[in-house]
Amino acid sequence: MITFLSAAAFAVSCRRESASQQLDKVQEKTKEAVRDMKDYTFAQKVEFTEKMKGQLVEIDKDLGQLDAKIEKSSDAVKAEIKPKLQALRTREARLNQQLNDVENATESTWDTVKIGTQQAYDAVAEGFQQSRQWVIAP
Repeated sequence: MITFLSAAAFAVSCRRESASQQLDKVQEKTKEAVRDMKDYTFAQKVEFTEKMKGQLVEIDKDLGQLDAKIEKSSDAVKAEIKPKLQALRTREARLNQQLNDVENATESTWDTVKIGTQQAYDAVAEGFQQSRQWVIAP
């Protein structure tokens, strides 16, 4: 999912004419991922945790690629975009913390923890959607 978001952001930089189509696809994929998260029960905690760990690996990889692209930009672009990338890294860290909370969740805290994880995931997905603009702007 996150790989798709990142790929969409980079693809848009190459083909501006399809930006709205790409954004629509990203938004639909994000909605699907959130719906999938809602379906996990406490009994499926291990499966949910493993899926989220995989997502975090992909997020980190995609952020690294975005960072590399930014490093090739002008100093003015770097000065503008680096704080935004750091904010996205902060969102990633929050999602990582939520994953720790998922691993430690009990049956009584499961719904609350799952909602927090969904919110953290949404924040990261939103950040990747915003990164599309960073890639176009420079």
